[in-house]
Amino acid sequence: MSLYKLKIFAILGVAMIFAGSCKKSYFANVNNNPNVVPTVAPNLVLPSAEIALGFTQSGDFSRYASLISQQTFGASNQSKSFYIYSINAGTFENGWGDIYTSTMENIVTLRQIADGKGFNAYSGVSRILLAYCMQMVVDMWGKVPYSQAFSGNLTGGTITPKFDDDKALYDSIALLVDNGIARLNNAGSDVLVPGADDVIYGGDLAKWAKFGHAVKARLYIHQSKGTPAMASNALTEIAASFSSNADNAQYKFLGDGNTENGWYQMLKDRQKYISFTNSTMALAMSASNDPRYDVFFDPANDASGAGSGNHFGGLADYYGANDAPVEFITYDELLFMKAEAALRASSDYTNAQIYYRAAINANMTKLGVAPADITTYVAANGTLPVTSVDAAVAKVASQEFIGLFLNPEAWVLYRRTGVPALSATGPGAVPRRLIYPQSEYSLNAANVPASTLSTPAIFWDK
Repeated sequence: MSLYKLKIFAILGVAMIFAGSCKKSYFANVNNNPNVVPTVAPNLVLPSAEIALGFTQSGDFSRYASLISQQTFGASNQSKSFYIYSINAGTFENGWGDIYTSTMENIVTLRQIADGKGFNAYSGVSRILLAYCMQMVVDMWGKVPYSQAFSGNLTGGTITPKFDDDKALYDSIALLVDNGIARLNNAGSDVLVPGADDVIYGGDLAKWAKFGHAVKARLYIHQSKGTPAMASNALTEIAASFSSNADNAQYKFLGDGNTENGWYQMLKDRQKYISFTNSTMALAMSASNDPRYDVFFDPANDASGAGSGNHFGGLADYYGANDAPVEFITYDELLFMKAEAALRASSDYTNAQIYYRAAINANMTKLGVAPADITTYVAANGTLPVTSVDAAVAKVASQEFIGLFLNPEAWVLYRRTGVPALSATGPGAVPRRLIYPQSEYSLNAANVPASTLSTPAIFWDK
């Protein structure tokens, strides 16, 4: 069991202890099923689910995507094997288990409790969280369990769930968001609403609704290549989503013994497994004098793995500190999406140019780049070509890829656009998907689709 999973379980255990402390008598409840938790308050389940998502994404999911997309470099041990595509089904056990068991099962539990009590705010938040997680899982694996994956979910849970079609799952995710936003909008008479227990937005339901629209914008932009209507749908969702960096969906770790950023843990405990300044992305940023280079990387400590500031190795404090944030969807990503969608929907170069420059500015501002450096960089890199939509989209994607540093969405962007142009680091081509974990082949073989690192491609990967 991984260190990260142990810490998640510790957090969940604390929540259950507090929940159990309210019982009047053990013997009065002796006939209750201990695996059913309808009496647990949603304000105990919500932070556990949110923190689990933070650990899961900043752990295996971020590492899988960053190594494949060459934002990071596999220097030794398991990371080196992964980097050269020496990957087997056992590689993905922790990531699969963390997202399904530690994260989504708790989100579904939150939904059951909130729905049963009529707590619309918690019901809405649970659906937005589940939608975000399912989108990430589909984009990693394609067909995955959903309708039969969780107790109390749709047709109910089973230990041998079917794998639902990936395109159909996108439709289910969109429906989750719509239902979630509707419940958020109907939370005015709730007797219990999120507050400090909501470690992402502090109970701000308007921001949760914006997050839901951001998830739908991703769903549509992923399907927009050659489909102007999908690009138009993305623009509609973006218009209802984030309006500044203050809306960013992220979890900022506390930096204490129980909630340390996944990258910090990995680089502290497994020094020199992964390096950064020799990655394909870092070399390109250095060559272009990108002012974000020193925000992302620590060249002095990359080779040694030693500590500096509040981080270890070559990942600098902004993303590598023990209290660094893990970003789910951000304002600058939406602006990059908006530029791409304007191009794909109607070849609108004029507005795409405006959104593109605003996206670079928002990203660099978030990272603390000096205004003068932003101005210089945008002057040199902020003009889109007008020769073709594909050329303009490629320029947008080149900057969005940097903005999505360590976010699994960067690998999605590469597969959708072919940007940046990566050369394979191992046998065959750059992976287009993950293979299923060994546990599924061992326990659910009749339902697991055949897969390699290249086939079948995710439905939007054209």
